[in-house]
Amino acid sequence: MKPKILVFVVMGVFFLTPLFGVAWADKVYHIGEVVIIEHPDLQSDSDGFKKAMEEEGLVEGKNVKYLRLNAEGDMSLAATIAQRFVGEKVDLMHPISTPVSQACVAAARGTHIPIVFSTCTAPAKAEIVSTWEAPRPDNVTGVSDMADIKVQMVTIKKIYPGLRTLGVIYNAGEVNSVQQVDELKGILSEVGIKKLVEASCSTTAEVITATRSLIGRVDAIWNPTDNTTTSGLEAVIRVCEENKIPLFGSTGAMVERGCIAARGANYSWIGWKAGKYAAMILKGEKKASDMPVVKCSGDAQVLVVNPAAAKRMGTTIPQSVIAKAARVIQ
Repeated sequence: MKPKILVFVVMGVFFLTPLFGVAWADKVYHIGEVVIIEHPDLQSDSDGFKKAMEEEGLVEGKNVKYLRLNAEGDMSLAATIAQRFVGEKVDLMHPISTPVSQACVAAARGTHIPIVFSTCTAPAKAEIVSTWEAPRPDNVTGVSDMADIKVQMVTIKKIYPGLRTLGVIYNAGEVNSVQQVDELKGILSEVGIKKLVEASCSTTAEVITATRSLIGRVDAIWNPTDNTTTSGLEAVIRVCEENKIPLFGSTGAMVERGCIAARGANYSWIGWKAGKYAAMILKGEKKASDMPVVKCSGDAQVLVVNPAAAKRMGTTIPQSVIAKAARVIQ
């Protein structure tokens, strides 16, 4: 009887393997992707994510379906979208930016749906993860866009040595923005800036009013990776050009739109790295809890300059700085 039992077990394993050991490439994965608001940096993130997934054989229209939604700056809508992802039992969530990452983590609590966030500046402070190195909850990891604030300020001072009073416009309701401003406050004396003047705005419509409040009070303005001000950046640029106030950004896309310069996150790279993380999770190669949150450094930071924008705002970019730029906007 023993040989017969052995044959039965082997045959059972053989026939059950297709049911429980399906190759990852044979499945269609559903990815829930959400942004807090539409702007170029977040779109670059999304494009980078898709590119990395395709490099790993996870191709939209073939074995991947994306449900891409926009929270339109509304946290209640972000929560509804996150709950929809849970209800539809997506295979993975990809929230882009801090507010929607918070919403997805809250909605997925108690489920096993993995979350790979990106463009989330301070994930631990925002309580999206417990630590950068060993993220908890177990189903959450991702990529931060927190660039080195000190390096950014040093670059700004090289372009505009006369800077003494710096203005910053941000939404105090965005944890990621508060983190950046707090870090900036801590290094002012190190980089030779005497005073920081803050202007807060809670909606895109308030951005222009906040910018105008800085006229005559600051030497220059810096725009952090704040979703609200970045969405309304054209209004900031217009006020700065009209009043000859040098405006510096924190991403290359901001410089393309009209800021003088930025040394900050490469959002295509950030999305790409998040896509690589997502692919490893979907293929079963790693769990989210095994992957530390990625910090924005090295190849993830680039210097972009816009000499024409500098001229419109009453200053010039030294040739020594232009020579070191990864990209010069003509």
